[in-house]
Amino acid sequence: MRVHTERQTRVRVAQVLGEGLDVLSGALGRLYSDKFGLSVICLRIGSFERAPSEPRHLATWLSPRDAVGYIRAALTAPPSTRFATAYAVSANTRRFWELPEPTLLDYAPVDDAELHAGDIPGADLPADPAAPQAGPYALPEFTLEHLRP
Repeated sequence: MRVHTERQTRVRVAQVLGEGLDVLSGALGRLYSDKFGLSVICLRIGSFERAPSEPRHLATWLSPRDAVGYIRAALTAPPSTRFATAYAVSANTRRFWELPEPTLLDYAPVDDAELHAGDIPGADLPADPAAPQAGPYALPEFTLEHLRP
């Protein structure tokens, strides 16, 4: 299953700090693009780590090399790109987010988290299709533990 990023996609925030700020910055980016003609590209980053370290990273990992590639592509995108949101994720075999179209961002990721699967406990277990994309960070228990004294 691949997740599409489109203008009509409804926003569903799973956690306050990370995704809440992501939604807010995207909305502000859209405002400044529409109002002042700025070119704004929002990159949604799943798991930025030197190497994947948990099973969920096998789908969401963004390697340092691919991060540089996406950022460079966003900074050098044609001025005609007024506003865009794209998932910045490595070329992971298990990824569930779609890669951006080359017409949007001129970068094709090269790294694959699958090369690290042998080092990750539980990597051989199938992913739960009903699990939230943010993993345990989307569960109420995670948020509540940070809100309670």
